[in-house]
Amino acid sequence: MAETPRRPDRPRRGPARPIAPRPPAAAAAGGNPTRRAAAALLAAVLEQHRPLEEALDALPPIEARDRSAAHRIASAVLRRLGSLDAALEPWLRREPPAPARLALRIGAADLWLLGTPPHAAVSAAVDLAPRPLAGLVNAVLRKAAAAGPAALEELDGERLDTPGWLWTAWHAAYGPAVRAIARAHRSPAPLDLSLAPGTVPPEGAVLLPTGTARLPAGTRFADLPGAEGPGFWAQDAAAALPARLLAARPGERVADLCAAPGGKTAQLAATGATVVAVEKESRRAIRLRENLARLALPAEVVEADALQWGEEERFDAILLDAPCTATGTIRRHPDVPYLKRASDVPALAELQRALLAVAARRLAPGGRLVLATCSLQPEEGEAHLAAAAALGLRPDPVRPEELPGLEAALTPDGAVRTRPDLWAEQGGMDGFFMARFRGAG
Repeated sequence: MAETPRRPDRPRRGPARPIAPRPPAAAAAGGNPTRRAAAALLAAVLEQHRPLEEALDALPPIEARDRSAAHRIASAVLRRLGSLDAALEPWLRREPPAPARLALRIGAADLWLLGTPPHAAVSAAVDLAPRPLAGLVNAVLRKAAAAGPAALEELDGERLDTPGWLWTAWHAAYGPAVRAIARAHRSPAPLDLSLAPGTVPPEGAVLLPTGTARLPAGTRFADLPGAEGPGFWAQDAAAALPARLLAARPGERVADLCAAPGGKTAQLAATGATVVAVEKESRRAIRLRENLARLALPAEVVEADALQWGEEERFDAILLDAPCTATGTIRRHPDVPYLKRASDVPALAELQRALLAVAARRLAPGGRLVLATCSLQPEEGEAHLAAAAALGLRPDPVRPEELPGLEAALTPDGAVRTRPDLWAEQGGMDGFFMARFRGAG
């Protein structure tokens, strides 16, 4: 049975009323540019259900440092949203109006998570709130400043910061490890790089056992020497594994289905294989081409829905990184828990099965196929093993020596299940399911 969150020595109250939808701009009527932008980002995610990165791209022009700081503040609030609200609750007589709630969340994150001096944190949040609500925000945050970060420490943060549907699903799938998964989501992810052959890792990077170069959280890719060149690209350590398991070889014809933004395409092209990268969305296909051009790696980019792709060529190897709920990427995308719903899982699992059937038909006799999803939901991973068998695909179990240091990720079926709590001391990794198959014949 899933655990219930407990807040010691505090009275229980009914659930907070949901925030009424409103334009993001209404949340940003006052305050300094950084907090205005952070409020707009949070309103876009929580009220308009828009991805954080999309909202970031839509911000009015502001200084790069303000933009970066706003993203950091919004991400901190999203990672600890449940805890922030619970810790503020004793100082609120009723659910505050939406603009005040946003200002309080930002002020609390500044005080308790980001190390902003109390006077500056309270002042910035008060300036952000509409004038009639400024007194409320000031009074509550002064109490929050006096309480200090201890106000969060007494809470069941892992449970409070995880939406109920995810907690229930992960508890059923992973048991007590649900807490370690949730804990991993509370910290920013490091910057992981895949290296082109012969590239020396950037200064300060740690080389992980699987070949990924890792830099500390907060490192900006654009600030790295050589970031504009062909030597490396940003790619989580777990996201780099599917192409590694496919093990494309020079001269092979390889298809990368659902290919954008192109990290796995780049890995495949770097092997010397002839790569066909298929991407449905025009905007993402443009980004795919741009990334391949920067990396000086050749691949044929086909803008098409893989389900309806008219060509009938069969391939020596196929990588299918299928669309999914992306619940394995919450470390890097803290907006995911507030954009996805439990009802999204069955529809995406059905799409994944349809794409798997297409990939199976495209596979040459005896060819290799790797299915991957960046989801922690078993319906989008382990459940597909039976579907693969029904399509005539034969399991090709992953051997421990293929994933040095990740033996714990191997499943009894010979598939791979990474989780955010693996390699915790080194900074964790995204949650992925991967399985390798051989075509009939």
